[in-house]
Amino acid sequence: MKEIESSSSDCHSSHCGHSHASLSHFSKMKHILWIAFWVNFSMFFVEVGGSFYSGSEALLADALDFIGDAANYLLAIFVLEKNEKTKIKMVILKGFAMIFYSFFVLLKTGYDFLYAGVPESFSMGAIAVIALVANVSVAALLYAFRSNDLNMRSVWLCSRNDAIGNMAIILSAVLVYFFQAAWPDWLVAIIMESLGLWTAKEILTSSRKAYLEVK
Repeated sequence: MKEIESSSSDCHSSHCGHSHASLSHFSKMKHILWIAFWVNFSMFFVEVGGSFYSGSEALLADALDFIGDAANYLLAIFVLEKNEKTKIKMVILKGFAMIFYSFFVLLKTGYDFLYAGVPESFSMGAIAVIALVANVSVAALLYAFRSNDLNMRSVWLCSRNDAIGNMAIILSAVLVYFFQAAWPDWLVAIIMESLGLWTAKEILTSSRKAYLEVK
């Protein structure tokens, strides 16, 4: 009888340990998503101000990515405890939001191609460096959770793409300074939003497949 009780106690203890580990993992993921939200929300204002000050379309494109990602992180927090279908629906919403603001920046870049002047390269580059540090930090925090589910993978992809975009903006600032022309800024804005559209397509394709597989 004592052996049975001991076995039952050990099994219960093991189950509790597993539950505590899962709860700890969930809490850590939620905490990191909140950090990611505040970093992206703050950087949106920094880059919008930098875009207007420097006249950079690439910074505006990145600013919209930051506010889009901030919204994504809030959605990711909201769906952490939801069922799989709800998570997939939120990811689909993210994909369509990315398409919307990518087209917005592309249209504004086309307008500024006709009417805007040369951006101020030093401010443009300095803000891009700050944004790069922010995005690399967030991507590093999210890296361990990128394979958890479609929801976490989508937010990690966005941070990774933003870090790549920041490096491109830094390069474009150097080219703007060297050539004293606006075309590097416009080119990077177009490339960034094209990458955003490609990522949105990848997210929507994966979401559609996952939604059909979930019963």
